[in-house]
Amino acid sequence: MDRSTELINHPYRAPDAFEAAMPGIHKASTVLFPTVADMRSRQWTDKSAYTYGLHGTPTTFTLEERLATLEGGRYCVLVPSGLAAIALVDLAFLQPADEVLLPDNAYGPGRDFLCVEMARWGVKTQVYDALNPADLALKISDHTRLVWLEAAGSITLEFPDVPACVAVINAANAKRPSGARQILSALDNTWGAGIAFQPFDMGVDISMHALTKYPSGGGDVLMGSVVTRDPALHETLQMCHMRLGLAVGANDAELVLRSLPTAHLRYARQDAVTRRLAEWALTRPEFSHVLHPALSESPGHAVWARDCTGAACLFTVVFQPRYSQAQVDAFCDRLQLFGIGYSWAGPQSLVVPYQLPESRARLWPHGCGVVRFAIGLADAQDLQNDLAQSLDAL
Repeated sequence: MDRSTELINHPYRAPDAFEAAMPGIHKASTVLFPTVADMRSRQWTDKSAYTYGLHGTPTTFTLEERLATLEGGRYCVLVPSGLAAIALVDLAFLQPADEVLLPDNAYGPGRDFLCVEMARWGVKTQVYDALNPADLALKISDHTRLVWLEAAGSITLEFPDVPACVAVINAANAKRPSGARQILSALDNTWGAGIAFQPFDMGVDISMHALTKYPSGGGDVLMGSVVTRDPALHETLQMCHMRLGLAVGANDAELVLRSLPTAHLRYARQDAVTRRLAEWALTRPEFSHVLHPALSESPGHAVWARDCTGAACLFTVVFQPRYSQAQVDAFCDRLQLFGIGYSWAGPQSLVVPYQLPESRARLWPHGCGVVRFAIGLADAQDLQNDLAQSLDAL
């Protein structure tokens, strides 16, 4: 046999009895079968066997199981980003003429996917007041199929009453004729991360999670997940996931598996520093509002205090109206320890100035100077000093 052939078809197999603290990393597109009969009999959907890399490897199956445990669910699928997780839920459950209800503080790219891409296929989107379950009840119609929830809201961090919203959805479902399609609730649980609260204990049907944030924790991985407790919902997600060809790389799954055991520690550390800086920001005359669910003046604080045991690493400030957008931008530019960039939950602290959409600017009519901070793992006093020097320069 030629040496090149022998290298490709080498007979040696390493022994199976190997255990380490971290799970092994399996990379594969092609999965080999001992016989044709074995190939035809294998089933990947219940994680009992492997058929093709796209449908799972020991590495991705392990990560899915651990993420389901983190969020208190039973089933999980992995996708290449948090936005892909949102899109998967929309594509799996929505049909032409269906209606989606979206909170007015929803993640912008997820809103755009519904209002642009899904609208092309006849799906309608209606916005409701995230802090008013009565408004949600008013907006539900016979065509409503999916209600998105976000806790806390994107950028301005209002905390909704998720159990009350779920109760509204359940009441609407109870009035539907027998056999009619039920309204599903889907929660963006990236902020809570399965740590601040358990989404399924609040009654939601589906939890999506941008693993890019806390489960990764390094600012170097893009990934998302969709977790459920219901086997029928999971099967629908699995089949749509398969037909879309969604997959994640083994090396990315490895990085999340490595970081997941420290997620609770990082969450607690960043929570403590973020609260300290948000409370300090309340003392600064440059800001008209400081938004963080743990602050009593922040919208939804009472619900947060009732339902949560922690908070993520974000807080937002609204500058006094006397400051121009140029001055606010210059404030961000002068910061030395905050990178200017999107995302959060990594070791680097970040800052981004935002322009609020009209639906939310009504709460802060002078809110041209809205800045969101994502607090990393640097020393709290160092970060406070950096914020102070940049504010003093105003």
